[in-house]
Amino acid sequence: MQPSEINDVLKRPISQDLLARDLTRLAYVAKDGTPRCVPIGFTWNGSAIVMCTAKNAAKVPALRYNPAVALTIDTEQHPPRILLIRGQAELDVVDGIPDEFLQINGTYTMTPEQRVEWEAEVRSLYDGMVRIIVVPTWAKLIDFETTLPSAVEELARQRDECQGA
Repeated sequence: MQPSEINDVLKRPISQDLLARDLTRLAYVAKDGTPRCVPIGFTWNGSAIVMCTAKNAAKVPALRYNPAVALTIDTEQHPPRILLIRGQAELDVVDGIPDEFLQINGTYTMTPEQRVEWEAEVRSLYDGMVRIIVVPTWAKLIDFETTLPSAVEELARQRDECQGA
């Protein structure tokens, strides 16, 4: 997929709404060769998805070994809105708490007091984190109104050909 095609998908209003959400599902291959799919907070910085995790998380060595990932950002209402992204994970070990981690968790509903307590707990727990940065190399938006999963598009085409014959 060409960068311009990826940008066209990501700039659509529904994609922008999905990129403003809190949670994605990160799929990767574990060191033992089996697939994993985990929910993880993220932020979109305009060119990359940024996620943060503990330095000792099992996904860190797995992503170093095989950085290929897939992300799903979706909604729960009907019709569902689904943004699918593929790319390569770049890992960046940082001291302290990355700003992105605080931004990711900034959209949860917390009172100011809860926020202070949460941030103090985070700062006491982590001496550093790993930023997982994914620049999209492929993207598809499925909104079930203007775009469909590829298999459903094929079935609709076949149905329309049969009805037209």
